[in-house]
Parts: sequence; structure tokens; C-alpha cells
Amino acid sequence: MRIALRLPAISLRQRAPLVLALLGAALPLSLVLATGYGGTTPIPGGTIMAIIARHLNPFPFIHIHQSWSPNDDAIIWLVRFPGVLESALVGAALSVAGAIYQGLLRNPLADPFLLGVSSGAALGGTLAYLVLGPLTLALGLDPALVAQYGLPALAFVGALASVALVYALARVGQRAPVVTLILAGVAVSAILGAAQTVIITQNAQVGRQLGSLFSWLSGGIIEAGWPQIAVVAALIAFGVAAALLLAPVLDTFALGEEGALHVGVRVEQMKLVLVTIAALLVASAVSISGLVGFVGLFIPHICRLALGPRHRLLLPAAALAGSIFIIWANVLANALIPGGIVPLGVISALVGGPFFLWLLRRNGSTYQPA
Repeated sequence: MRIALRLPAISLRQRAPLVLALLGAALPLSLVLATGYGGTTPIPGGTIMAIIARHLNPFPFIHIHQSWSPNDDAIIWLVRFPGVLESALVGAALSVAGAIYQGLLRNPLADPFLLGVSSGAALGGTLAYLVLGPLTLALGLDPALVAQYGLPALAFVGALASVALVYALARVGQRAPVVTLILAGVAVSAILGAAQTVIITQNAQVGRQLGSLFSWLSGGIIEAGWPQIAVVAALIAFGVAAALLLAPVLDTFALGEEGALHVGVRVEQMKLVLVTIAALLVASAVSISGLVGFVGLFIPHICRLALGPRHRLLLPAAALAGSIFIIWANVLANALIPGGIVPLGVISALVGGPFFLWLLRRNGSTYQPA
């Protein structure tokens, strides 16, 4: 006699809280474990949590006794934890932006860099290598501050400016059709990429720093100070919160623009708002990481496989999963070559790509991208 064991199927209503709870628990655990990884000074996880809690403690009446050395405090708070937190911010921003673009454009191939964001950020970063050196000398500025803030600021401006240009070019009367947005993004990306190539090949100053520029373009968490991290964190938190508030609007875009219009959505206004939110998220991430590709494409798809297409669940899951993925991708990027660093963008593609293909192969017959 053959006995078959059948496990009860878990409905989406039951699965969603479980998935979100697991991701919510995995993120702080990843933050602590990744902060403890690396370096020649082993620091226990309990000490790491105490150091972080002491610095982030918003209640002055709660005192956390310092039982660790000042050296351990500096290693965690000034060296290791900022990079891990930046990784989490980048992963959340790119994943949520990817989910927004995929829902808005109804295109499963949409990623955060589709509308010219990457080419604009790359051109802004290239211009930073061209103008910041002479500007520092001419104005007598602090070279350390210019190096820390100049490139991220120009990359941020370049990313937002390119999306604004794409949206302006895609407008036909009072509308910006989805197909025109995508085509304008492709054209602007090509033009800005050509401009970047001209600057690199025709300017000796940029050419001498080509290795450093290539490293930034390939993606990698930069060493940002706490003031810079605070600004980026505030922008990303605002963008994610705004996206969550507009989750029902994103759901209506699955009906098409005509269908969304019929259910009372102001399609063109909402389209502009959503594009702006996604561009703000991507520009904020690019300013501290360079160009980290692919994560904003496949993380929303993986979350959609687990939770379905409703953005009320998809967006927070994408933010959490993207943060966890980039945290560990950055750890792997730092660990693969002793004394060297593999670009984070390379790791995100090499690790995420095969996993995503396996998921698609396994669930291909039932997967609905939007």
C-alpha cells in the first residue's frame, strides 16, 4: 500500500504575513552579522548590537553602559556599520524603484535604470572627475570634503536631470505614453553614454583616472560619512513611504491607462509622481553606490513569485529583500579576492542572475509578471 503525504496548501493570505515577518527578522540579523564580518578584530554580536543601540538610542533617559573598548566602538560605528547600512539603503531603494517601474510601465523587463537614470548618473560622475579638481584649486576648497560629497552630488543631479529630460521629451500634448517614455529613455541613454565616452577619450585628466571611474561605474559602496548617510536615508525613507501610499494606484495601472482612468485615477499626474519617486530613489542609491545593476530587476520578480502582484505587499517585501541581498552581495564582493574588491554590480548579476533563472524555470508555467 502506497501512502502519499499531502501538505496543506498555504494561501496568499496566510503566506504574506509569514514572508514579511521572515524578511523583517532577517534584515536586522543581516545588519549585525555583516557588521561583525571582516577585519582582524573579532567583535561579538552582542557587543555590536549594544554599540549600535547606544549610538542610535533616541531616548536620553535610557542609558546603555559602555563595557567595550573605544577601539571597538570606533571600528563598528565609524568603519563597519556605515557600509553595511549603506548596502541596505541601496538594496531597498533599487528594489522599490524597480517594482514601481515594472508596475507603472507594465513591463516585466523594466528596471530602475530604464529611463536614463544610469546614463545620467554616469555622466554626472564623469563630469565630477573633470571639474572637481580644478574647482577645488580655484576656490580653495577642502579636497577631502569635495572628494566625499562632490561625486555623489553630481551623480545625484545627473540621474534626476536625465529622468526629467526623458519625461519632457516623451510628452505628447498633455500625455506621456508608456511606449514613448521607454523609447525616449533608450534614446537619451544612448546620447548621454556617447557624451560620456567623448569626455573620457578626449580629456587626459579623466583618462588618467579611468580605473577609479570604472570602479565607481561598476558599483561599489563608497565610504560616506554619517551626515551624508543621514541625508540619503531620509530621501530613501521618503521615497519608500510615498510609494507605499500610492500602492493602490500602482495596482490600477495593471488595468492599463484606460482602465485606471475609468476607476478614477488621474493617470498623467500619477505617472509623473511615480516616475519622480522612482527617480529619487535611484538617484539616492547611485550617489553612495555607483551603478549596481540587476537587483532592481529580479528582486521585485522574486517577491512577486512569493506574494503575488499587489503592491501593498510587494513594495515592503522588495525593500526588505533588496536590502538583505545587497548586504550579503557586498560582503561577498569584499571577501572573494583577499586585498581586493570585486565590483558590487558584478556580484549582484552573477549571484542573482542564476537564482532568478532557476526560479523562472521552476515557476514559469504559472508566473504572471504583472
